Amino acid sequence: QVHLMESGGGSVQPGGSLSLSCAASGYTVSSACMAWFRQAPVKELEVVANINSFGRTVYGDFVKWRFAISKDNAKNTLNLQMNSLKPEDTAMYFCAAVMSSACSTQSAWYPYWGQGTQVTVSA
Repeated sequence: QVHLMESGGGSVQPGGSLSLSCAASGYTVSSACMAWFRQAPVKELEVVANINSFGRTVYGDFVKWRFAISKDNAKNTLNLQMNSLKPEDTAMYFCAAVMSSACSTQSAWYPYWGQGTQVTVSA
């Protein structure tokens, strides 16, 4: 059974950094497409970044080189390093996975989701 659990969220000042992690069980992250999505209050779910089974990454336009998605195959986790955080990055961040080598920026592509972790950026 596939299970995803996010950790690492919290509160940070503008310009700060946070590192999110998503622990996966029931499959190996190296063989799957995995992604981070986020949803702010009264906004739609949007893709932050995804990484396929070959390590190819795609980022949302708003990221602009501030974030980095990666897999730790030894720990079977998906990670997201976020730097230069802005108040508009405040959202619930979700980890998602699909048992495919191919990725998509569309949330409907991913059947497996974690519960989410809150990120708040404020002074």
